[in-house]
Amino acid sequence: MENCELPTSAMFEKAIHLHLDKKELTFDEARRAAFERAHTYSSDPMLLSWFDRKAGTYFPSVVECCSRGEPSWLTYAHSRGGDLAVDINDEEYIFVFKGKEGLS
Repeated sequence: MENCELPTSAMFEKAIHLHLDKKELTFDEARRAAFERAHTYSSDPMLLSWFDRKAGTYFPSVVECCSRGEPSWLTYAHSRGGDLAVDINDEEYIFVFKGKEGLS
């Protein structure tokens, strides 16, 4: 993974922050928790992009290092209406959704 694809807390000042007390939290468990939280803001949230620090992966996985001062996976989400980020365990996992009703 390129360093330019790593998120910083400054990129998510309006994110929903979740702290899950589980020693070996898996990607699927984190994704389920993010969807549950996103459903409290939208009846039909659409996952646009994600970041998994443990695995060193993100989606979409095209590297265009920080063309807008942010990782390409985040630029992708923002350009498609991503308006709700769920940050789990201080950027261990980040999920960006479209569909935040009434809180844009």
